[in-house]
Amino acid sequence: MRLQSILHAVFPPECLNCGTMVEDSFAICGACWGDTPFVLGAACDLCGTGLPGQTPDRGEALTCRDCERIARPWDHGRAVFAYDGVGRKLVLALKHGDRAEVARAAGPWMARAIDDVPLDDPVLVPIPLHWTRLARRRFNQAALLAHALSRHINAEVAPMALLRARLTPTQDGRDREARFANLDAAITPHPRHAAALDGRDVVLIDDVMTSGATFSAATQACRRAGAKNVCVLALARVGPDT
Repeated sequence: MRLQSILHAVFPPECLNCGTMVEDSFAICGACWGDTPFVLGAACDLCGTGLPGQTPDRGEALTCRDCERIARPWDHGRAVFAYDGVGRKLVLALKHGDRAEVARAAGPWMARAIDDVPLDDPVLVPIPLHWTRLARRRFNQAALLAHALSRHINAEVAPMALLRARLTPTQDGRDREARFANLDAAITPHPRHAAALDGRDVVLIDDVMTSGATFSAATQACRRAGAKNVCVLALARVGPDT
């Protein structure tokens, strides 16, 4: 009997959301899958917001109203699911519940999300945490997601390419303008490790995208490090009605 079979016999795999027994480890049950707002159809090419019912013109990508109003410094953006329902619960479990297995499950989901993005030998870059926040949390959830994705697209991870130069107050409760101001000059290329981005296609990864302020600051840092193209990838996208 294989080790995996023995482990499943002793510790049956459970749904990452509700705890119901499932066939495979790092999975969610059918009911929770149905309640997870995956972005599966038409979506904004710059932030990943789902745009059900819309069809792009031939040769043109769809853009949501937010991205029509706000200049995005990156080239493409994708999201796995909306920050709602089971999607929100999974993000909170990863971020605040020490549930690293959620990142493991998200690997193939993220790979599917960026499958249509033109990338040439990309390097995966997690959004950095300030060292004080990292010390309290003990892990960077964006880095866990980046490593999980790398197992499915065989891409290099550069976890130290960017530096959180200053500790920023929480973004909670701030409007869009305040969010962008809060992140101004907060993320910089790492003086020793940013060379990994020079001339490369970069996939920036984080757990949640709300206004896009964090991704914007990180993209600008990647550009300063010489990145050729930048795609942003969020596990969850906060929509305008969420």
